[in-house]
Amino acid sequence: MSQTDTEERWPYGTPFGDLLRAAKADTGLSYRKLAERAVDPKTKTRVGYTTLHRIARDEPVHMLPGVAGAVWRAIGGDEREVRLAAAMQYCGAVAGDPLGASHVEATVVVVHAPGMGRQDLPRVETLLRKYAAGDLPRELTDED
Repeated sequence: MSQTDTEERWPYGTPFGDLLRAAKADTGLSYRKLAERAVDPKTKTRVGYTTLHRIARDEPVHMLPGVAGAVWRAIGGDEREVRLAAAMQYCGAVAGDPLGASHVEATVVVVHAPGMGRQDLPRVETLLRKYAAGDLPRELTDED
């Protein structure tokens, strides 16, 4: 696959494949060995070594909900980072904190179109500020 083909297929990069390749290099484990650990803890979805190999080669895979969790269990690290990388690579969704609203007690993750920033999300920022101030409308709280 040429550089142009890669850029056309994965215009937002290959962060999921990057994480898997890095984990393989760091651990020295084969895809078969990594697959032995690749079981999503919630759905019990198992991912075989051929799927891991396809992800690492930035090839398309059938992304069921348990696949990202299984890959996370195989490679370790931050579960959220692995899931966000899968969403970015396979769905073109960018997830992060463009508002800079995260802190020690809470992490804010906003899924947005590529290229969007704080200026594009004024309503989200207003809602987060109201939440932080304890000033949400009744319908957005657990209170009756």
